[in-house]
Amino acid sequence: MCVAEIEPGQDPQGVEDPRLSALDERLREVKARETLKKGQKGADAERGYSQGNRVISALIGSLVGSALIGWLIDRWFGTGPWGLIVLLFLGIAVAFRQIIRISGERPE
Repeated sequence: MCVAEIEPGQDPQGVEDPRLSALDERLREVKARETLKKGQKGADAERGYSQGNRVISALIGSLVGSALIGWLIDRWFGTGPWGLIVLLFLGIAVAFRQIIRISGERPE
């Protein structure tokens, strides 16, 4: 290889500089420490949030919905607290069934 072929200030192609490799590795380590320091957990931490939100909405939605329907049935038909009690227990059963089904799924 002729000296005239290599521009001043450029490394010859095909030769990997160990200094650049070490610098890349140090930069990756520093970025990882910074994300931990800032409290960012990365993309893996957010995967379970949607599944947790689904569990909470299934629990609250089933209980509130069944209690409201039971109360309305009691009000319309004058059945006392029995419609509310029966539908509240059915809402609990549905909520637990949904939670078991959701917990068996893998996070997205």
